[in-house]
Amino acid sequence: MAEKRITVENMEELKALFGELDKNMEVLERELNISVRTMDGGILLRGEELLVDLGEKSIDKLLEILHEEGRIDTRNVAIVADMVKEGHGDSIKKLLNDVVTVTARGKAVKPKTLGQKNYVDMIRKHDIVFGIGPAGTGKTYLAMAMAVSAFKNGEVERIILTRPAVEAGESLGFLPGDLQEKIDPYLRPLYDALFDILGFDAYDRLKERGLIEVAPLAYMRGRTLDNVYVILDEAQNTSNEQMKMFLTRLGYGSKAIITGDITQVDLPKGKKSGLLLARKILHKVEGIGFVDFTTKDVVRHPLVQKIINAYDRAENQREEKEHMGEEVKKEATNKADNKWNYA
Repeated sequence: MAEKRITVENMEELKALFGELDKNMEVLERELNISVRTMDGGILLRGEELLVDLGEKSIDKLLEILHEEGRIDTRNVAIVADMVKEGHGDSIKKLLNDVVTVTARGKAVKPKTLGQKNYVDMIRKHDIVFGIGPAGTGKTYLAMAMAVSAFKNGEVERIILTRPAVEAGESLGFLPGDLQEKIDPYLRPLYDALFDILGFDAYDRLKERGLIEVAPLAYMRGRTLDNVYVILDEAQNTSNEQMKMFLTRLGYGSKAIITGDITQVDLPKGKKSGLLLARKILHKVEGIGFVDFTTKDVVRHPLVQKIINAYDRAENQREEKEHMGEEVKKEATNKADNKWNYA
């Protein structure tokens, strides 16, 4: 059993590091399987020597975030501990310094994980980027932030946000209002992200001038999009024809970001997702980037990561059972055929 003492002279920093009811350090204890306690003027770590060393490195990085951001939370702790465990502790500073844009409330938008950092860098390098992964990984929000940044810097003249209006158990016909009012609920996540980044007033002004457009995917047909930053959200719900139509709208000076979660396809049974087919067809095309997020990139409530992992395990078990069932049927058929041939 190893021990290490870390001096933290500023008591306010020590309180912020531990968090309300010591919740931050509870996460660190759970992630690294060590004991973390306060002591006079600092912190006492106990556990296996290697894990205690990782704990010390994690606390150093958390203090860096605290000095940079002014606060830390349980999400920061989990991400830092995971990165330190995997030997990526030195990359945390790169995340802290990479400000994509600043929201209307003055909050800096930065990548929070290595997957998000890779995504942002890929967008900077390529004109077409696919961001594929589970919910809560920041695919759409970061794409939106990159679009706003490019617009503010004069790199593009307009921003277009679109998604397929595919029904997930509800029917458009039963929603009240005209066509636009029926479609708006499907586009609400895009509006929410825009309001957060730009503020409602700025968004409203830009929309009135036609500089920002939020529309269903069907409205893209027949258009050529020059000098535009266009984001296709929920792309797993496109058909192959829709995906091809969207990708061939891109004109000069434009960028396209396509985001989706292949585990949440709402297309009719038997209909193949245009996102899956696009990855298969385009993965070797130069100038097109693909980023696959994992549950480690989830930056929502910590339970979201656990929920996604639980569903993934259940899906894998279901597929294994189905595969075993097919094998049993195949073996039974072969035995019957052999018996018939012998007879």
